[in-house]
Formats: sequence, structure tokens, C-alpha cells
Amino acid sequence: MTDMLQKTGRLADHIRKDDPIVKYGDPILRQIAKKVVQVPDDMPELVERMGQIMHAANGVGLAAPQVNLSIRVIVYDVGEGFQAIVNPQILRMSGEQFDPPEGCLSLPGLQGTVKRAETVFVKGLDEYGKPLRIRAEGYAARVIQHETDHLDGILFIDKADKETLHWVTAEEEDEEEEQGILSMTRE
Repeated sequence: MTDMLQKTGRLADHIRKDDPIVKYGDPILRQIAKKVVQVPDDMPELVERMGQIMHAANGVGLAAPQVNLSIRVIVYDVGEGFQAIVNPQILRMSGEQFDPPEGCLSLPGLQGTVKRAETVFVKGLDEYGKPLRIRAEGYAARVIQHETDHLDGILFIDKADKETLHWVTAEEEDEEEEQGILSMTRE
């Protein structure tokens, strides 16, 4: 944990109240997030707040830098239950996938195709500091990779097939929402 966070109060207090999700262009999105050396007592509160922000934005994943905290914490929920990982480390990846197109809560409205591993094996800590290991496949694997990239200052546009990047129109958003895929493309 950074000294700055230890000296300035609770983790969740660092999230902006008016517009909590940091947008493209903010330098924090390009920084390598700091490892959490000791999980603080208020980590569950931060994780809960991140989950609320993610769900309110119709997202499926969120990394701490996206809420103005340069620490290695991600949350996600792809319909299999809410999960948080502190200090996620991808140990092994296999296979490949290209769908669905990715989007990002920090780049609202932009989507593109990104090649990702089909399966990932991840280790880290839960929000209470207990070790965890996760084997994720398909969409969950995609989201974990996307959010872990955020912790290294990498955005999906850095890995996307440039020819597939496009701004989603209001009509496309309406169609995707009707088909139930809008929330599946925002990470």
C-alpha cells in the first residue's frame, strides 16, 4: 500500500463523488499500479464501492486506477457472482478468443476486437487478505485480462485490432441492450 493512502484516510474516500470513473486521458490510466503490501481493514469497503460503481455504469469489470487509485485491485461480475482480486497475477494462459468486442468504462462508447486467452489461471488475495486461486474461462477470462491490463497502464485500445475500433451509436446501444449484450462489453 502506498504511504499516501495510509496517511490520507480510507481507501474509498479517494474515489471522486461526482464522476467516479476516470476517463481516457487521465495519466493514472497509464501508470503501473502499486502492489498492495498489506491488505488494509477498509479494503472490503473499497471493493464494495467499486462494485457499486461498476454495476451503476452497466460494467462487468473495474480496476482501481479507473476510480483514481493506483493500487492493484480489480473487481468483476460476468453473471457468475461478484469477485474481487487484490494483486492479481496471471500465472498461465491458454487458447484464444476474439469475441465479444471489448469496451471500457474509461472510454465510453468505443469498442473493438481484442485477442485474449480463452483460459487463465490467476492468483491473488481476496478483499480480506486471504490467498485465492482462480481458473477462469471464456468471458470471465477476458474480463480478468482486461482489468489486469489496467493495472499495468495498458488499455484495450493498445491491444485491439485497430481496424475494428469503432464508436457505438445510440441505435447500436439500443439494439445491444434489447439483445442483452450491452452490459457484456463494458469493462
